[in-house]
Amino acid sequence: MKKTYIAMSSITFAMRAKDVLSRSGIRCEIIRTPKNLGTGCGYSIAVTGDVSRALRLLDNNSIPHKMTYES
Repeated sequence: MKKTYIAMSSITFAMRAKDVLSRSGIRCEIIRTPKNLGTGCGYSIAVTGDVSRALRLLDNNSIPHKMTYES
């Protein structure tokens, strides 16, 4: 299954995002952001499934995030 990565603005927000998404049934994990992307704090959330829903949940919970990218 395809994964989409959401670059985060801090490790603290990455941990909060993982918690919110996991509690909502979205499979995710915290990963190091690839260096060639060079954005955010160096951490991203890898999401399997409905990325639009994941982004809405982050926005609704005031969890700032940066760009999204696919593997």
